[in-house]
Amino acid sequence: MNKVVENCVSVILPVHNQADHVGEIVANYAKALSVVPGTYEIVLVTNACSDQSVEVCRQLAAENENVVCVDSNAGGWGLSVKLGLSHAKGDLLCYTNSARTTAEILTLTILYAKAFPAVVVKANRKVRDNWRRRLGSLIYNLECRAFFDLPVWDINGTPKVFPRSFTKLMDLNRADDLIDAEFNAICRMENYPIIEVPVLSTRRHGGKSTTNYGSAFKMYWGAFELWREMQNRSRI
Repeated sequence: MNKVVENCVSVILPVHNQADHVGEIVANYAKALSVVPGTYEIVLVTNACSDQSVEVCRQLAAENENVVCVDSNAGGWGLSVKLGLSHAKGDLLCYTNSARTTAEILTLTILYAKAFPAVVVKANRKVRDNWRRRLGSLIYNLECRAFFDLPVWDINGTPKVFPRSFTKLMDLNRADDLIDAEFNAICRMENYPIIEVPVLSTRRHGGKSTTNYGSAFKMYWGAFELWREMQNRSRI
C-alpha cells in the first residue's frame, strides 16, 4: 500500500488511444492544479491502447515528477479507475474522463472538495451532444435512481472527488462502466453526502465516444445485475 501524503490530491486519468492529445490535457491540468492549495499528482492509467499512448504517458511521467504512469493490457473504464486508486497516494482522490473534463471544471470540483472535506463532489452534466444521448442518459439515470434510491443525477458524471477516509469507495468491484453506478450506490448505502457541480460543456478534447446502442443496452441490463449484487452484498 502506498504511503498516504496529507494535503495531496491524486487525479486518476484513464487513457485509451489518446496519444495525440493527452500531453495537452496533462499540461493544462498541471497548470491548473499548481494553484490549488496543497500538492497534487496525476495518475495516468493506459488501458488496452493500440496507439502510442503508453509511450507518450511514460514520457510525460519522466518529464514531470507529479505525473505517474500505470499501464494495463486489459481494457475497461472501471479497471482503470481501480488501478489508479490503488497507486494513488493523496488523501483526496479524484477520477475523471480526460476526454471531456476541462481544467477549469477539474479545478472547481477539487476546490469544492477542499472547502467541504467530508463530502463527495461530482459533476452533473446538464447537456448532451444530441437528443439520443439525452434520452439514453435519462433512462439510465431514472433506472439507477429507482434501483439504488439515489438522490443524484448524472450517475456517470465526472470528475468525482472524495476523501480517502470514505474507505468503502476504495473497494469498488466493477471493472466496467458500471463502476460509476456502484460508486453512487455505495455513497447511498454508507450515507456519504454528495455535492453536485453543474457542467454545461459537451466539448471533447479528442477521440470518439465508445457509447452506442449495444453498450447502452448492456448498461441498462448491467444496472439491474448490479442492484442484485448490491442486495447480496448488503446481506453479508
